[in-house]
Amino acid sequence: MHSTRKLWTWLAVICVLSFTVLGWVGTEIYLTAPPIPNQVVSTQGKVLFSEGQVQRGQEAWLAAGGQQLGTVWGHGSYVAPDWSADWLHRESLALLEIWAQKENKLSFEQLSTPRQGELKARLKEEMRGNTYDQKNGVITLSPERAAAVQLVTQHYVALFGNDPSLEKLREQYAMNKGSLPDPADLQALPAFFFWSSWAAAADRPGEEGLSYTSNWPHEPLVENTPTAGAGIWSIASVILMIAAIAGMIFYHSASKEESDPVPPKTDPLFDMKPTPSMLATKKYFFVVIGLILAQVGMGVITAHYAVEGHSFFGFPLAEILPFTVSRTIHTQFAVLWIATAWLATGLYIAPAISGYEPKFQKLGVNVLFYALLFIVVGSTAMGWLGSLQHKGNEFAFWIGNQGLEFTSMGRVWQILLFIGLLFWVTLLGRGLLPALKKPSESRGLIAMVFLAAMCIGGFYATSLTWGPHTHYSMIEYWRWWLVHLWVEGFFEVFATAVIALLFTRLGLIHAATANSAIILETIVFLFGGILGTLHHLYFTGTPTFVIAIGAMFSALEVVPLAMIGVEAYRNYQRSKAAAWVQSYKWSILCFIAVGFWNTVGAGLLGFSINTPIALYYMQGLNMTAAHGHAALFGVYGMLGIGLLLFCLRGLSSRAAWSDKLLQAMFWMLNIGLAMMVFISLVPAGIYQAVASITKGMWFARSPEVIHSHLMETLVWLRVPGDVVFAIGTVCLALFAFRLLIAKKAANISLNSSIPAKKTKQA
Repeated sequence: MHSTRKLWTWLAVICVLSFTVLGWVGTEIYLTAPPIPNQVVSTQGKVLFSEGQVQRGQEAWLAAGGQQLGTVWGHGSYVAPDWSADWLHRESLALLEIWAQKENKLSFEQLSTPRQGELKARLKEEMRGNTYDQKNGVITLSPERAAAVQLVTQHYVALFGNDPSLEKLREQYAMNKGSLPDPADLQALPAFFFWSSWAAAADRPGEEGLSYTSNWPHEPLVENTPTAGAGIWSIASVILMIAAIAGMIFYHSASKEESDPVPPKTDPLFDMKPTPSMLATKKYFFVVIGLILAQVGMGVITAHYAVEGHSFFGFPLAEILPFTVSRTIHTQFAVLWIATAWLATGLYIAPAISGYEPKFQKLGVNVLFYALLFIVVGSTAMGWLGSLQHKGNEFAFWIGNQGLEFTSMGRVWQILLFIGLLFWVTLLGRGLLPALKKPSESRGLIAMVFLAAMCIGGFYATSLTWGPHTHYSMIEYWRWWLVHLWVEGFFEVFATAVIALLFTRLGLIHAATANSAIILETIVFLFGGILGTLHHLYFTGTPTFVIAIGAMFSALEVVPLAMIGVEAYRNYQRSKAAAWVQSYKWSILCFIAVGFWNTVGAGLLGFSINTPIALYYMQGLNMTAAHGHAALFGVYGMLGIGLLLFCLRGLSSRAAWSDKLLQAMFWMLNIGLAMMVFISLVPAGIYQAVASITKGMWFARSPEVIHSHLMETLVWLRVPGDVVFAIGTVCLALFAFRLLIAKKAANISLNSSIPAKKTKQA
């Protein structure tokens, strides 16, 4: 600990300063977010939307599926439109048509080109003009624009209602009829969509040509185009990234790395006897595999809805499992199974590292298991039930589906999960305490594991920061604290430290070297990662400096990935260090796969959309999905599977271990993921990006593009990759089933060898 004191100091300083800035940004977002009007009225005094309707419309949309049913400001799912872009385009066309009919007695398309140009210039002035009165909280619209708003309102009321004439469009959007049966919700929904569109086009007070969302989405009709800042900071971020990568390579070349130690002649963990609490973690890993199978199944159904919005190969599946539910489960289970694998790993290694089994530790591990199982089953069932039976806004927020991507479970379940995570931190701390007290070369690594665990437990509290009436910009701010920092931040630090601990326990790396390397790696990662959170918030009603900070620091997130290949190669060498290391071959190869997908998924695909100018055109398109699949499963999923295999190695009969099944699992998962991403999602994302750049975001997300022959062909081209990937998950399930059978066979054999009297006593 003394030898790394300076590194620990730097880590503390960077974390304090970064979170201070991130907190300050939050206060600025709160103060400058797009104002929510009390009323929207025409200059003739006609009330279009009354007080409270914008917020109720937000609640109604979230209860109807929210970010699983299209997007607002680019965040959510990709089959239905981005409603802010869709409204903006529809309102613009309606207003042009009203002017053309009123003034020329012709449709807009029949007008001469000069006359069309005149009306488009007037449209820009009308739509970009900010008529919000801060004193009375009223937005005032011209009579013609008010008429256009009413026309678009009728469309959305019919779409989210039961109008049979829009059934084809609902199928293309993968949404069921009667999404909002409550008439008050149905009338309020357009108010929220109008407001999100108004904020996207209206100039900020005192600014010209700059909307509250920094001119997102791209809409040529109102000259919503990228700001100069988006381009300048994109260029600056690329320059900074190249310079930082060069600096890291120079530092790595100048630093003399200590060679790995001579590995032990035999497996140091071969004779380790699992404690009762360690044995109790085994069921966690089998549940993880079950969640993987469920998540993959829901992913297949969700992807298919992009072609048949209401059916699964002709079967009307959407009646009992709508797209909003299948996608919710798919995204939520991805986080849950990865988190469960890492939580169980922590509980497994704590006694192994400290050599101490706290009193009642097994009981605590079992209680936590059943509590987590209750939360997973309960939140999934209530979300499904609430969506099918339209239980309403209050039910959705508190018990059902909140409609927020990756954080969809109701508030009651979030509170229970937060308590469960704090309980996990307590169990982990009890197990690690003796090792933390005892001076050793590994103590720094153990401290990093525990600190990361404390952050995992503590930062989940950010899911409790928003309420049902919170401003949408602030919901997005806090949601990304959770999704980016919790999932992409502290879990990665935790997992990396755990892997380093495992390698030191196996005698494959020096503890002192691992100590310094992990702290330095954490410094580099969090230096870019904490403020890099802001790249998710470029266009969500935030101040323009968010683009500058987010662009520069998200570029730094890519820098550590430059040396991933070196670390992956060294891990591959370690897998061949001694004959006994082959027992952990597939765990180590999973860690190597993490390095590959970190470079490809998080690095190449992530940075391809993270610069402001790129994200301006590609936010909410399939390039985001390509990055998400490659990074979430490729990095965090493979980490989870690698940790799972390591723990099961010490918990299972070595005779039942099947390297053949693991070999098939490993290659099928990675090849299937690569096929899925590069044959389907990336081409689809590029095709949509071209549509977004040439005609606007509304067009890239329209049925004309989403259900074009090319896009539907690309959806079908996912099938080969999905099949290969699914075979990989089946191999993992068969591997687990083999371990279960071996355990039962061993128990039967043991019981049959015990005399009858002894059995009776037992």
